Amino acid sequence: MSVDNDTLVRAFVEAFATKDTDRLLPFLHTDVVFRNYGDDEIRGRDALLEMWRNVFDTFEQVSFETVHQAVNGDVVIAEQVHGLGLPGRAPAPVMNLAVYELREGRIAAWRDYTNPDYARALLR
Repeated sequence: MSVDNDTLVRAFVEAFATKDTDRLLPFLHTDVVFRNYGDDEIRGRDALLEMWRNVFDTFEQVSFETVHQAVNGDVVIAEQVHGLGLPGRAPAPVMNLAVYELREGRIAAWRDYTNPDYARALLR
């Protein structure tokens, strides 16, 4: 069953609350390229899922909330709040702008734009 790109990205974002990389896998193209500015680029679905396994192991809570989302064909731009909670601490509301490029019904490119200094300050 095919879903529109708006619905696909919203479902992908909601899957993060499960902290289960198996839930992320169907949304990602095998050749996905992830760029979280300030960090090294990650290429390939397996490498990206491994990175998220590490994030899920580090944070007790991980959730993404979409504030606004715009779709233009195979490009989705989403203003998000990433809720990242270290063990025993309240989640830090990290503001983020994500750009997703879809190919063959899956996310082939994903770029996150977050102020890393702001994120680090919230997580302290």
